[in-house]
Amino acid sequence: MPDNNRRAKDEAFWKTFADRYDRQPGPINLENGYFGRMSRTVVEEYQRNIELINRSNSVHVRQRFEQTDGPKIRAQLAALLDVPPEAVAFAHNATHALQSLIRNYNALQPGDQILISDVEYDTVKGAMRWLAKYRGVELITIEHPHPATFDNLLASYRDAFERYPRLKMMALTHVTHRTGLVMPVEAVAPLAKAHGVDIILDGAHALGQLEFDLQALGISFAGYNLHKWIGSPLTLGFLYIAPERLADIDPDMAEPYYPLDNILGRIPHSTPNIPALMTLPLVFEEHRSLGGAAAKGARLNYLRDMWARPARDLPGIEVMTPDDPRLSCGISALRFTRHADQQALVERLLADYNLFTVTRSGSACGTCIRITPGLTTTAAEMQLLIRALTELS
Repeated sequence: MPDNNRRAKDEAFWKTFADRYDRQPGPINLENGYFGRMSRTVVEEYQRNIELINRSNSVHVRQRFEQTDGPKIRAQLAALLDVPPEAVAFAHNATHALQSLIRNYNALQPGDQILISDVEYDTVKGAMRWLAKYRGVELITIEHPHPATFDNLLASYRDAFERYPRLKMMALTHVTHRTGLVMPVEAVAPLAKAHGVDIILDGAHALGQLEFDLQALGISFAGYNLHKWIGSPLTLGFLYIAPERLADIDPDMAEPYYPLDNILGRIPHSTPNIPALMTLPLVFEEHRSLGGAAAKGARLNYLRDMWARPARDLPGIEVMTPDDPRLSCGISALRFTRHADQQALVERLLADYNLFTVTRSGSACGTCIRITPGLTTTAAEMQLLIRALTELS
C-alpha cells in the first residue's frame, strides 16, 4: 500500500476512485457528513438483493440469511473493528444504537449523576434528559472552551469528575457533528475509568475516517453508522458492547426473542433491511481495498487543510476547528465573524458559487457553517471554496 499522505494528494488516483460513483448534476456537495455515497457496484448489488428478497421472500431469509449469511456478515463487521462477533449488533443507525444503550444502561441508582457536554448530538442530549427524568438521576451539563485545545478539553472533563463525585455515566462524542472537533477519547477514557464513570461513545462520524482501537481505548459501549464513511446503504449502523459488560445493558424493553447473554436482544428485534445488510461484504471489501480509514482519513484531511489553513488568514473568517491533528478530521466548520446570520452566507455560497453547505448550531461556540468534503471531492472544488471565502470575507 503506498504512503497514504502521498496518495491523498494524487488527484489522478482519486479521479479514478470518483469515477466509481454516480453524481447528480447540480451544486458542489460540501455536506458529505449527512450520509455517504454508495459506489456504483454497491448500488447494483443492493438492487440485485432487493429483487432477490422480493422474489424469494421469507424462504431465502429463513433458510439462508438468518441461518448462515447474516451471522457471517456480523462476523465481518466485528473483524472490521477487531472485536469478537458477540460484541456487535446491527441497528438502523448510530442514533438507534445510542438510544438503546442509554435507555437500557442499568448501573444507575437514584441520586447518581450522568454527564453530557454542549457538543453532543441533540438526540443523545434528549436521551440523557429522558434518563434523568425517569431514573431519578441528576443530569450534569458542561460547556467546552472555545477555541478548543487537547489540554483544555481534557481539563474540562477532569474538573467535572472532581466536582461531581456521584457521576456514574457520561456521553462522549468521538467526532462532533457541528464542527468536526475530534474529542481526545484516548485521554478522557482512562480518566473516566479512574473516577468510576462509564462512557457511552457516539461514533457516528468516526468510523471510516479515523483509525481507532476500541479495546485499547477501553470503551465498553458505543454506537456507529455504516452509511457515512464506510459506504453502505442507509438504515445501517450498529452498537458495540464489550462482552464482559453485557450485563450492564438490559435487553431492550424486556426483549424476549434472544437469551440474556446475547447482545442481539439489546436492540429492538424487528425485520431489518435485509437487502442492505446483504451488500455489506462488498462494502467492506471496497473499504479495505482502498486502504480503510487510514487512506480515507488522509484524503479527507488533505482536502480539509486545503481550505481551512488559508481561511485562517482571511479577515472576517473564523475556522472553528483546531489544526491539531489529534483534534481534527475531514469535517470542519467556519463562521463569518462580521455577519450575524450565517444562513445568509450559506445561501450566498450556493447562489454565487454553486457550493452546497449547511449551518449547525447548539453548541456553546455558536452557529457555524459546516464544510464536509467527500471522497469524490476534488482539489479544484476546494480551491473554489477558498476563492468564495476570500471574496465573501
